[in-house]
Amino acid sequence: MTSDTEIRFLGRPGHGKAERGALARAALAARGLPAELRPGALVLPSPVNAHDHGYGIRLLDFGSVDDALEVWIPTMRLRPRTDAYLEALVAFGRLALTGVGATMHCHNSLNAGRLVDEALEVIRAAREVGIRLALSCPLLDHDPWAYGGGPERLRPFMAADDWNALSQSAPRYAPIADQIAAVEAIAHANDNPLADVQYGPIGPQWCSDALLEAIAEASSHHDRRIHMHLLESPRQRAWLDRRFPQGVVRHLDAIGFLSPRLAVAHGVQLRPDEYELLAERGVRLVSNASANLRLRSGIAPLAAAAGRGLRFAVGLDGSALDDDQDLWREMRLLYLMHGGRGLERDFTAADLFDAAIATGAGVIGAPAGEDFTVIDYAALIADSLFDDLDEAEVLLARMSAAHASGLHVNGREIMRDGRLTQVDFPAARAELLAQARADLPRLEIERRNVRLLSAATRRYYESWPAA
Repeated sequence: MTSDTEIRFLGRPGHGKAERGALARAALAARGLPAELRPGALVLPSPVNAHDHGYGIRLLDFGSVDDALEVWIPTMRLRPRTDAYLEALVAFGRLALTGVGATMHCHNSLNAGRLVDEALEVIRAAREVGIRLALSCPLLDHDPWAYGGGPERLRPFMAADDWNALSQSAPRYAPIADQIAAVEAIAHANDNPLADVQYGPIGPQWCSDALLEAIAEASSHHDRRIHMHLLESPRQRAWLDRRFPQGVVRHLDAIGFLSPRLAVAHGVQLRPDEYELLAERGVRLVSNASANLRLRSGIAPLAAAAGRGLRFAVGLDGSALDDDQDLWREMRLLYLMHGGRGLERDFTAADLFDAAIATGAGVIGAPAGEDFTVIDYAALIADSLFDDLDEAEVLLARMSAAHASGLHVNGREIMRDGRLTQVDFPAARAELLAQARADLPRLEIERRNVRLLSAATRRYYESWPAA
């Protein structure tokens, strides 16, 4: 017979059963949490969304349909022009409602010239929602639109009139010193103790050698973390192998880029010697399984890399499996995808929760295990015949955002009973959607440009050797 009305505290998911009843209430009180919760509640340390882009209007909602990564990238031109603060407020509020109170936000600026102002508005939004934030500030200066030569590579695949019109919108980049200085200006102006400002080189394929070297130097000088996409798609692998014959990871090591200050997202195309080197240098990997599947990049060698000592975290990348920003389902997907085929799992529930909680905290520069999610555990086991199941296994089998009923960040309750306590999420969402719809006349025109760019991109990479 089950006891689904007891309060439970699961301090280290996967490492043992939850404390119950009086023991659970004592554990909660010791951490400054309410000792009296609804019957059947379970409290555990909150996982971290360790790689994301903070889309207030989600991908499908602005017409971005899944495709191969490079063909898909032009659809980012369809992002509505909305207020940076409001978009971040909705994105962070949506995440907090799922019971996740910390995120890595890789900022995609709609106006590079306003990066400092936008970044400070994003930091303000995180403070008002109440979540922890790592802000990865975008840095890039190389090969936009197409690897191996930039926009000019797409000219042969467009009509002359289309090329002449579209090429005017190709990115133009600020000098390297100005880009680094902008990050430092953001960090200097940051007044949110729960926010960590980081360098955000978008990826080595979009950074010149000089920019990568400047970031490595600045990171060491300022003791500032770096967050970067690395080896996401087969085409990135092919191009970076041509650009760095010794291997991009070894090149990064040679210029002092690899260190415990660095976290890399995706790593789908990593090879054994590369993930071993990353592990040796203390780099963390953030896995984004759903995004990798949706953008046809492949499946990262996560179990093998973790088996060789590479610490990993979990991130949504704005492309969760159900397009719903549900980190709990993302954890389930990882657990199922990388469990292996043997009689014993390649990694366990403990490995996965440690990754999502402790390693995720390291990625964003936050203390581990100090924020807590309240779950309606009674709903998860309402029909269970046994009361001795490992709660971590139950969570990995059934947990979804819908079961999150509370969230405490830095000792502050920011979500209760499915409602944010600090901001009016429905009102913010409605206002953001109104701003997005006001941009529809421009977006209708932009959709044609996206189709042209995506088609030219597809044709360009069709000539590459099969991945």
